[in-house]
Amino acid sequence: MNYAITIARGYGSGGRRIGQKLADKLNIDFVDRELLQLASIESGINEALFGQADERVKKSLLLFKNIRRSSHLGDVLKPEQNGFTSDENLFNYQAKVLRSLTEKESFVVMGRAADFILKDYPNVLSVNIQASQKFCVKAVMDLMGCSEKEAESRIEKIDRYRAEFYKYYTGRNWNNPENFDLCLNSERLGDDNCIRLIIECAKLKFGPDFNKRETEAE
Repeated sequence: MNYAITIARGYGSGGRRIGQKLADKLNIDFVDRELLQLASIESGINEALFGQADERVKKSLLLFKNIRRSSHLGDVLKPEQNGFTSDENLFNYQAKVLRSLTEKESFVVMGRAADFILKDYPNVLSVNIQASQKFCVKAVMDLMGCSEKEAESRIEKIDRYRAEFYKYYTGRNWNNPENFDLCLNSERLGDDNCIRLIIECAKLKFGPDFNKRETEAE
């Protein structure tokens, strides 16, 4: 059985690091920016356009408040159709790639509204990792070598973008616990316990087939 574990995370919570460690422990692929390359291959659209679309959406979401409040998710357009390289169609190609991957292999995927894209798949576990503001600020200061004020500003900007990106493409609130199977506080639990709990939750949701795969990975 193939399975996917989606991870949404607050900036500075260590969610990406936890996701990478989890993928390594399970011996499965870790998908982050690689999704853009895969979507480029699937669509035939230059990978740079996917990155540019991300930047356009980021700028528009951070500058304007009147953003769309319903899901953009739909079928991909064909090359001959208007809007083939639109931001929405590029997002839908990423969604198509994620759905296709769930049928081919197991993986951990970071962000990209993956929990929403794959919400109807039984072989998907959705996880949200957060931590306190103080914890995240210190983590960003250590990582970036910046001041406390700069770290706070960076966290506010990135988390706001993630929330608005999620709202724009899904119509849902990013940090609503109802969107996820499992919500974890990385500050209180630490990386190893977060990984352990995710694996235990996966065992419960996926059953014996996952237990077999996880044992083989060890």
